[in-house]
Amino acid sequence: MLFVETAKDLLLAAFIFVPLERLLALRREQRIFRALWRLDLIHVFATGLFYRFGAVLLAILVGAPLRDFVPAAVHEAIAAQPLWIAVIEVIVIADLGFYFVHRAFHEIPWLWRFHAVHHSIEELDFLAAHRVHPLDQILTRAMTLLPVTALGFDSDALVVFAILYHWHSILLHANVRLPFGPLRWLIASPCFHHWHHADEVAARDRNYAGQLAILDVLFGTVHLPFGTMPRAYGTDTPVPRSYLGQLAFPFRHRAKAPETSAMGGAAAGDIGD
Repeated sequence: MLFVETAKDLLLAAFIFVPLERLLALRREQRIFRALWRLDLIHVFATGLFYRFGAVLLAILVGAPLRDFVPAAVHEAIAAQPLWIAVIEVIVIADLGFYFVHRAFHEIPWLWRFHAVHHSIEELDFLAAHRVHPLDQILTRAMTLLPVTALGFDSDALVVFAILYHWHSILLHANVRLPFGPLRWLIASPCFHHWHHADEVAARDRNYAGQLAILDVLFGTVHLPFGTMPRAYGTDTPVPRSYLGQLAFPFRHRAKAPETSAMGGAAAGDIGD
């Protein structure tokens, strides 16, 4: 059943983003069936199965007991709110958790070994968002969900958040030129996240937020130069190019920390929004 739902979701994403990546292409020379697309297709199904169960289970097992430490008045106040307010609060709280755990995956060498799998992407598109190590995503998703689970936000707010998070993540990795205007400093845009994947020294360890770019503005980790985009993406960490190799990589190799290898020194191009 989960396989079928994943397949439907993938087909819908392809139906939406393949035309967008042709009409609004950031890199027009990039092919639809670019290098390693089959690897990322495996990640869609196999990795997705791992982290969906693992992250939710961890959030429930840990988050539910934590609810007992939150005053009942807080739970009641949250439950009394309109859905749209609750969703905004979930986005803010969850993205704060995402920011700090994502930053840890960059700054702690043994965590970087897992996150390097995601940064091995050299051609960004809607499919590339799924190339992640399962343990990376289980921990990231759990830390994102734990605070909102402990605070007692209801399932409706969490479902809306999950849908927004999923499609926003696909958009951030898509090969699209989509200007956000002044909102680029508030909401994460494809430009914002493409710089996070940039093979460029100035962009190293920047743009950690998943949805709210303003978090990087507030914490001094934003890199969003106007009118330019990176020429290349990837990492110098030698990540294998097979699925099983990527699963085993963090346990078999001492990957270099991102401060010495996550990003290289390519020059920026003039193709940004």
